[in-house]
Amino acid sequence: MLPWTVRRTRLPLLALRCVECRSGLAGVGEGKFRVNANGKLLDVWLLVACVACDRTGKITVHDRVPVRELDPALLEGYHGNSAALVARVLLDPLIARRNRYTLEWDSCWELLAPPPPDSPWPVQIPVVFEDPVPLRPERLIAQGLGVSRGEIARRVKIDIPLNRRTHRDFSFILL
Repeated sequence: MLPWTVRRTRLPLLALRCVECRSGLAGVGEGKFRVNANGKLLDVWLLVACVACDRTGKITVHDRVPVRELDPALLEGYHGNSAALVARVLLDPLIARRNRYTLEWDSCWELLAPPPPDSPWPVQIPVVFEDPVPLRPERLIAQGLGVSRGEIARRVKIDIPLNRRTHRDFSFILL
């Protein structure tokens, strides 16, 4: 059985209060870094923009770090505004906690779910997350099978809570 795959379709928005208009959402837009040197120390920020007023804000990536402590390839990625590095920084839970933002994943993911096989029942279906998209297994299974959430309680056997968000791989048995 091929696994179901949850993958990111775009970068999520940030739940971050704007200082100008008090909107609660920001996005990374084109994904640009700002690197500022002060002597032998560097500051690195990821620039974000308010979705309501387009005011630019900063997410601190490195604060007063000596130049020699940064990997040259990483520093080159910051200067080149690497899209992979933007995603890595944005999805880093330590950076999110330090900058006090959470990620809004609504409409930023898709489920690639092949139809269940016609083989004998029950069928075990693995679910694989390519990115840490926090989802309720109940919602994910309902979307993948095209059934109501109430029917899931009767047809699915699973070891994790159906109504608690997870971003880790799991599997379930379809009865």
